[in-house]
Amino acid sequence: MFMQQALGLAAKAAELGEVPVGAVVVLDGQVIGEGFNQPIAASDPSAHAEVMALRAAARHQQNYRLPGATLYVTIEPCTMCFGTLVHARIARLVYGAAEPRAGVVASQLQLPEQTFFNHRVLVEGGVLQDEAATLVREFFQKRR
Repeated sequence: MFMQQALGLAAKAAELGEVPVGAVVVLDGQVIGEGFNQPIAASDPSAHAEVMALRAAARHQQNYRLPGATLYVTIEPCTMCFGTLVHARIARLVYGAAEPRAGVVASQLQLPEQTFFNHRVLVEGGVLQDEAATLVREFFQKRR
């Protein structure tokens, strides 16, 4: 259900010409923040789906820390986004498709397994991965 919502946000990003990634933050079964990629539209290199969703959730909670929350995102996070999850104290990350080049959860650096962070994020990958991968693949096929 929550990953479906993230996929809908990813589709919205694609419609706007942004790489189709969507994210939602859930706490106690309720969506408290959502976002999609918009670095081009926002002229903001940090405007990734995860960051936008975390910003919205933090405003909703009036707290930069989001303990107990889960972030659902359609694509495996990059270094910046994973670091933001740690700083926000996100309890759990659920992602769809792997990102072989820039994903740092499983594909590259395996950051959740590193011991130098002061917070651990539980991770579940591969949720609706085919749908998420298809959105990205089709987006780039249209651009070529």
